[in-house]
Amino acid sequence: MPSLDRDLLLTVPDCKRLLVRTRAAYRGVVADLERTQRLSELQATLSGVLEVLNLADMDAEIAELEVTASQPDLWDDQENAQKVTSRLSFLQNEVRQIRSIQDRLADIPVLLELAAEVGDADSEAEADREIAGLGTELSELEVRTLLSGEFDQRAALMHIHSGAGGVDAADWAEMLVRMYTRYCERHGWKFDVLDTSYAEEAGIKSATMQIEAPYAYGTLSVEQGTHRLVRISPFDNQGRRQTSFARVEVTPVTEQTDHIDIPENELRIDVFRSSGPGGQSVNTTDSAVRMTHLPTGITVSCQNEKSQIQNRAAALRVMQSRLLARQREEEKAQMDALKADISGSWGDQMRSYVLHPYQMVKDLRTNAETGNTGGVLDGEIDELVESGIRWRRNLEIEAAAQP
Repeated sequence: MPSLDRDLLLTVPDCKRLLVRTRAAYRGVVADLERTQRLSELQATLSGVLEVLNLADMDAEIAELEVTASQPDLWDDQENAQKVTSRLSFLQNEVRQIRSIQDRLADIPVLLELAAEVGDADSEAEADREIAGLGTELSELEVRTLLSGEFDQRAALMHIHSGAGGVDAADWAEMLVRMYTRYCERHGWKFDVLDTSYAEEAGIKSATMQIEAPYAYGTLSVEQGTHRLVRISPFDNQGRRQTSFARVEVTPVTEQTDHIDIPENELRIDVFRSSGPGGQSVNTTDSAVRMTHLPTGITVSCQNEKSQIQNRAAALRVMQSRLLARQREEEKAQMDALKADISGSWGDQMRSYVLHPYQMVKDLRTNAETGNTGGVLDGEIDELVESGIRWRRNLEIEAAAQP
């Protein structure tokens, strides 16, 4: 057999090591290019956000509000004081977040440069985590810049009603209440279930939630519409597939400046005992309030508070919000009569949740979809909400461009 060159055999391990180092260097170059591109995208997004939000204007408004908040007679008018302090706190947090993002974005290239000099893989991993975190924060800020409606900054009232589907629909309505409460909890939003009407066998007939957070109405208003659930019914002894529906309505919380005056002779107020699960005070006094607006037939009720006076005040706020929403709908209908509605409105059915025979949640307006049905029903609906906001904004732009 021919002999092999001994020197050639000795170079084979060296070649393998060189190949490994070359591949590692290539992956490093690719990772660096991806980081550079991602940082450029984040910087472009931040520039767009800053162009819309305008930090100088926000600083000026903060200075004015701080002067107002320092006045000794501020709390003589508690509602106005609450409005001033809430707006001041919101703007301060907003500016603090933006400046923090600016600083963190500027620090990442420095961190990566130091990591490259000493070959510190942990620092590179930390930079990657920071880039991912900044991407999430900037995405949320960018979406918020799309909320420019008259009432978008306000708190929201969410009304959830069971629809077709019998006991499954009542159960589905209760599942939606849980989905939105979990969503609020994930975002640290304050919420309160003002009223719940329980169904006889399981679930609920309806529920009303108030969500107190900046831009709660603008964010959650895209959830308005009919939600459809397809699953194997837990209430069917034969285990058949059932389709059920629930309706979600979202209205902004009214403020003093809205001037929604309701004459007393247009209201009928009934009191009754609270129902459903509760503590010692439930079913002991006639503290719950049902309020009916006679001209429109709109009815709201509140039984969350122990005091009839508090329930009456809460019911009045809900009634004002419902009437405000009705007024806006009438105004929109008048405008739609003057020009064609290119959007097809909200449509009756806006999202489908399929749990059988496959797992899928799909928004029928935006075509956004996910197979993580468990996460969605546990409140992980950020991507669906964001796609709805962008979809609505595009419709507004298209409508504004029409003659």
